[in-house]
Amino acid sequence: MVNRKELDPEESPSARFGQRLRQLRDERGWTQDELGTRMGCTGTHISAVETGRRPPTERFAMSADRAFGTGDMFQRMVHALQNTALLEGFPEYVRQEVRATEIRLFELGIVPGLLQTPEYAAAIARGAVRRGAITEQQAKERLTLLAERQASLVRTPPPFVYAVLDESCIRRSVGGPEAMDTQLDKLVAFAELPNTVLQVAPFDLGERRSFDLPVTLLTLPERSQIAYSESAQQGRLERDMRFVQPMLTAYHQLQAEAASQAVSVAMIEQLRKGTP
Repeated sequence: MVNRKELDPEESPSARFGQRLRQLRDERGWTQDELGTRMGCTGTHISAVETGRRPPTERFAMSADRAFGTGDMFQRMVHALQNTALLEGFPEYVRQEVRATEIRLFELGIVPGLLQTPEYAAAIARGAVRRGAITEQQAKERLTLLAERQASLVRTPPPFVYAVLDESCIRRSVGGPEAMDTQLDKLVAFAELPNTVLQVAPFDLGERRSFDLPVTLLTLPERSQIAYSESAQQGRLERDMRFVQPMLTAYHQLQAEAASQAVSVAMIEQLRKGTP
């Protein structure tokens, strides 16, 4: 079929749902319009769910189970999608992160996960549980994955890691004074590594700050580049260089505007000593 998008069920729970939907539709020889008629929706809607452009709802899953006679299989898949602690697109990002030769990070408000201490990360997870954003089990899932990601950085050769932190990351207290002191110490130690660069984007950068949301850019072994960005509710992995290149350019501009590593480390050490 011309221009048929290939589906990777390992990319995300939504991709797995879409791949299974297409597989069963193909087995029955139905077009997207024919399946849409059976489910009470349009073929365009079916296409959007199959390719991950639209997440499946419980109602959609129930209709799919009825159309295919699959019991509650699709409904269970939707429940798994809704109950995961990971944002859409993030599992695929992690699979690429462990391959990356270069990692460029920008973060606001909190220290990036790859640079967090266990105490700091646990405090962030506890806060999310208290707010009802995630469950205790999901918090454990996040912390386990974070530990695995951090461990993957200790490989040969290690990736080059460039981190630009908004000043809010080092000034926002997380987990109490002791946890913050340990976290600031880790940032200083990170800056001393031969394969890292740490910079702080100060508050007075103002409108010259390139990003208003967290952004990560990866360079892979074959020199291709991908970008991952996220809001509170959604993550997006981008491979198309028409969109990745402008983000990479903006990142380089941010690095040029941010404080140097020496000045950034001095800022962190002043905070560690309790001076403004």
